[in-house]
Amino acid sequence: MTNVLVVGSVNMDLVMKAQRLPAPGETLVGGQFTIVPGGKGANQAASAARLGCNVRLIAAVGADDFGRAAVANLEAQGVDRSRISHVAGVATGVAVIVVDAAGENTIIVASGANAALAPAVIAANADAFSWADSVVLQCEIPVATVLATIAAARAAGTLVILNAAPAVVSLPDQAFQVDYLVVNELEAAALTGIEPKSPAMALEAARQLNARGAKHAIITLGALGCVHSDDSVAEHIPAPQVEAVDTTAAGDAFIGALATALGEGKPPTQALCYANCAGALAVTKLGAQSSLPDAQSLASLYRQHCSG
Repeated sequence: MTNVLVVGSVNMDLVMKAQRLPAPGETLVGGQFTIVPGGKGANQAASAARLGCNVRLIAAVGADDFGRAAVANLEAQGVDRSRISHVAGVATGVAVIVVDAAGENTIIVASGANAALAPAVIAANADAFSWADSVVLQCEIPVATVLATIAAARAAGTLVILNAAPAVVSLPDQAFQVDYLVVNELEAAALTGIEPKSPAMALEAARQLNARGAKHAIITLGALGCVHSDDSVAEHIPAPQVEAVDTTAAGDAFIGALATALGEGKPPTQALCYANCAGALAVTKLGAQSSLPDAQSLASLYRQHCSG
């Protein structure tokens, strides 16, 4: 069984479903409201756990009701909670999400305890890096902690998957020294200055990310799937076509599935096709962790879409 170490954020998501996204200053009436566990770190940990991995999560939450609920939910998903810190005097991270009828969303995040996940926490959990087959991290935690995580994983000889999300205009060069760098269109544009309006343009941006140090650069393109570039391959990998309900956790499902597939020994192209299928299944349901696919449903779609 694959061992995945996730370092990242834990939030509680306040989700409002509306016919459309409001304009600045506008108040819309109506819509479905739910409170669901989220945060990119938690979502990606839950994704990998649902797909059968052994998952440990290094994270921080507040000593509050949201934090206790989020951690209990992670435990129920099969994620090891032993390395999650409860920080006194700080609120658990919160994301306010509005989803329109087409499944598109806008998100505002109050980082809360996620900002307290310091490099010292990474040093205190050094043993977890030698345990892991892969280390997964994102940018909803301090950049210094991202860099400390990459350094710890490299010292342990462990594969690193960095999801440079949400969009970061500037990352230090050390952040690109990873095995897999995964970004969406907005993040790719922020990092490269190239708006990936087509797979060809996305591959141009991916090659820039390779030049900065990423061994494998992946740009996700929503319904178009993703592109992948390394020192020998430049390819567009299509995604299954589905009816989108909520795109909130599609990227997190993608990352969890990618870590799972690579741990199972799938080559990059097949691992990315598997990840595309996970993202496609996630957008067919409302919510973040509530939309993450299980191993059986993902295996079924993978056989249909990627067998060729």
